[in-house]
Amino acid sequence: MLRIITQRTEARSELRRICDRTHDDQVTHKESTVREVLQAVKRQGDRALLHYTSEFDRRDLKSDDLRVSGSELDAAYQQVPKELLDAIQLACRQVEAFHRQRVPKSWVHFGENEVVLGKRYTPVDRAGIYVPGGQASYPSTVIMNAIPAKVAKVPRIIMVTPPGSAENGISPAVLVAAQEAGVEEIYRVGGAQAIAALAYGTETIPKVDIITGPGNIYVTLAKKLVYGTVGIDSLAGPSEVLIIADKSANPVYVAADMLAQAEHDQMAASILLTDDSVLARKVVDEVERQLVDHPRRLLTEKAIAHYGLVVVVESLEVAAELSNEFAPEHLELEVVDPWGLLDKIRHAGAIFLGSSTPEAVGDYLAGPNHTLPTSGAARYASALTVETFLKHSSLVQYSQTALEKVAGAIEALALAEGLHSHAESVRLRMRGNQELP
Repeated sequence: MLRIITQRTEARSELRRICDRTHDDQVTHKESTVREVLQAVKRQGDRALLHYTSEFDRRDLKSDDLRVSGSELDAAYQQVPKELLDAIQLACRQVEAFHRQRVPKSWVHFGENEVVLGKRYTPVDRAGIYVPGGQASYPSTVIMNAIPAKVAKVPRIIMVTPPGSAENGISPAVLVAAQEAGVEEIYRVGGAQAIAALAYGTETIPKVDIITGPGNIYVTLAKKLVYGTVGIDSLAGPSEVLIIADKSANPVYVAADMLAQAEHDQMAASILLTDDSVLARKVVDEVERQLVDHPRRLLTEKAIAHYGLVVVVESLEVAAELSNEFAPEHLELEVVDPWGLLDKIRHAGAIFLGSSTPEAVGDYLAGPNHTLPTSGAARYASALTVETFLKHSSLVQYSQTALEKVAGAIEALALAEGLHSHAESVRLRMRGNQELP
């Protein structure tokens, strides 16, 4: 049953509990398992990958089976209905158009005193994309991760995804989405072992420079543990939505949006903050009604029971304050004046304004990325973008004259830090054309 809370102190406590749901003792135990998987793949390569694929995914594969073949990629198009293909292609166009607006430009500035400064952007050599496949098929995740890498001009994009059952394999929609997004190097491996393969490389799967994409708690922990060996986008997941609604909101829509998050994962969080107690009760009743014939009822009910919450607050200003403390992945503003309330929002991964903008729009084809910071990370992190796949190098050039003007300051700072050779590297250049020993 979805709980209703009216006390602000209790609400803060519950929101904190939900935000910290990936840091309990059970997660600590899982981290130990993930460490073992990572080390095994690092030492044994393909052999460990195949062992864990058999153990966790119940698929007995050989090394030659890991990479999805060209014939499988071609066949996938024959298995996808035209309506779905059209939707995938539309999503690719929308997401690419958005991300092309976000490509940073290299620049050089010729300043005074013959000083040249600048910044140069270059893509990583190899990007690894993780696409979940346990509870459902996620072609949208392919698009959201591959398109920014493509726009960033990453030379080699490697995708990993769980192998699926022996009868069905990888979803044809996922394989088609990958090709439409420009990815053709795909490996059938999932879980922590897939992250290990991307981070360390195996005989079959190449080592990458950055890993992006959401997954279950094992995938998230694996990304956390390999960070430093490779870059990562963020520790995304489990999913969460926080909805701020007033009396103008439709309880049917609000309930549907809460369930849209809960059906992702049994650790997904669905939260409503409202200043209208009547709406709160209607939403609780509506959630129960929509759950009756839900195709993923058991999983969704668990999420709602453990991480679902309705909080009745004194005002929308208090709702905004609580939302900022939680820093949700997805924030919906289903109020009369969403743009007015937006001024009070400081921390959120993505913000959806108005009753006609369900979070599902952002999941699939609005354009902005749906790979977002979770568990409070929106306080300091942002969505996956083109910049995720780029790194920048500073450009610095001083003429002899320019160096002479600042040589004294550099020497003073270097000597203050006890770094003799730093000071000497400047002092020697000040001799100009004098013959050096």
